[in-house]
Amino acid sequence: MNRLILIIYCFFLTVPILAQETDLPDETTGIEPGTVISGRIDDRNPRDIYYIDGLRGEVIRFELNATGGTLDPVLSVFDNTGTMVLYRDDTNGNLNIEQNLPLTASGRYFVVVGRFGYGLGATAGDYELRMERTGVLSEQGSTLRYGDSVIDTISDTNPQVYYTFQANQGDLLTISMVRASGTLDPYIQIVSSDRFVIADNDDQIGADTQNARIDTLLIEQTGTYVVVATRYGGVAGDSAGTFALTIDEAENSGIGNSSLAPLPITYGETIEANLNNQQYERFYTFNARRDDLISIGMRRGQSGRLDSYIILANAGFLPILEDDDGGTGQNALISDYRIPADGTYYIIATRYSGKDGTSEGDFVLTFETSGNAFDSVPEGVTTLNYGTSVTGNINVDNLEDLYAFYATQGDTITISMNRSDGNLDTVVELLDNLQQRILRDDDGGNGQNSRVERYNIPYTGLYYIRAQRYDGANGDPNTSGSYVLVLAERFD
Repeated sequence: MNRLILIIYCFFLTVPILAQETDLPDETTGIEPGTVISGRIDDRNPRDIYYIDGLRGEVIRFELNATGGTLDPVLSVFDNTGTMVLYRDDTNGNLNIEQNLPLTASGRYFVVVGRFGYGLGATAGDYELRMERTGVLSEQGSTLRYGDSVIDTISDTNPQVYYTFQANQGDLLTISMVRASGTLDPYIQIVSSDRFVIADNDDQIGADTQNARIDTLLIEQTGTYVVVATRYGGVAGDSAGTFALTIDEAENSGIGNSSLAPLPITYGETIEANLNNQQYERFYTFNARRDDLISIGMRRGQSGRLDSYIILANAGFLPILEDDDGGTGQNALISDYRIPADGTYYIIATRYSGKDGTSEGDFVLTFETSGNAFDSVPEGVTTLNYGTSVTGNINVDNLEDLYAFYATQGDTITISMNRSDGNLDTVVELLDNLQQRILRDDDGGNGQNSRVERYNIPYTGLYYIRAQRYDGANGDPNTSGSYVLVLAERFD
């Protein structure tokens, strides 16, 4: 930026009416459409420099007014190569300046406010500079912003017109091409910077019209895109006429604002956002392994009175688990949930009653993992889920089998070990995460079968089951045979 300012300065040195400057600023100030800038030009400060970021085809209107003193203002605009694209002194005999500037290229433009004669000038006083974006040229190649409309013509000599636009990942767009006159049968294509057609339309879906319209186009990658406005059949088509082309953001546009464009979130990440009546839910996505233990917290931020509510959903956006006030107060918390299968999952951060809710405000979303439920399980130990049955064999060479499972505090479980052949006298033990025995059963099932009936899990975590045979002195300690072991959760 400093190099460009130097180029502008050197230009002033070549203009006889301008004096040499030695106090160029190191930084310039950016201005946005609709901004009013106030300043003062005098002997100590014979000019100010600002910049705008514009797009090809945009029409920018400048208004520079002297608001005090004897100031005779001068306005200059340079492109990002240092080439002057506008110089105005007076407008229609008035010292104030009003001027439209069509931009011929996208990039940064430098706006210089000075006085007639600059360093050699004698006037001084206050000024106001206003910049407005008044529209965009309809000519081919113009760069559109969301909300723009352009009008142009399709004919045999001009069968297509193209425009560009900048889009961010997660944007949701509606692009329409409506016939304004003639017989034109509009057709539009959206092309990525890689020259792939990502969307097209001939006749608006669900409407009895030949107008073209693309609804809810999801932008999957930030970049520059091209709208090709043409007619059905393209060069070979025979319709012609004028059209109006419009590009708008659809409802809930932006990454994280809809289920179409969830924001990726990773373990250990904290996200701050806001919910209100217009945006009452936000969407996040992550990938997880089976048996990962995850915790999701959603607490109220510093602003507002949000009543937090979180939903964990599967790849089909079907809710798996929901929480309202699992944290303190009106904060939501899902703690140490065990992922049931490898895949993609979603977090929906919303408020109590969702769309029908009334609370609004900031929130802080946290996403953590305590690892995989079976990370500490020794190699070779089989892991079980509720509803699982396994078979095994106990004999002189294999006196016991060990299994691991993960349970949540309050679960009610039943473990059964039934002989399937041989003379096996089964014994089953329930162990804690350190493989210390919690309880043991020999003949709780029918005959010599074992059964742990409706045991209430005391804490969330890892447990083990040991399958073995009776080895006491009041019976045969050397039985052997096959067995079937079943782990079940009870709800009755």
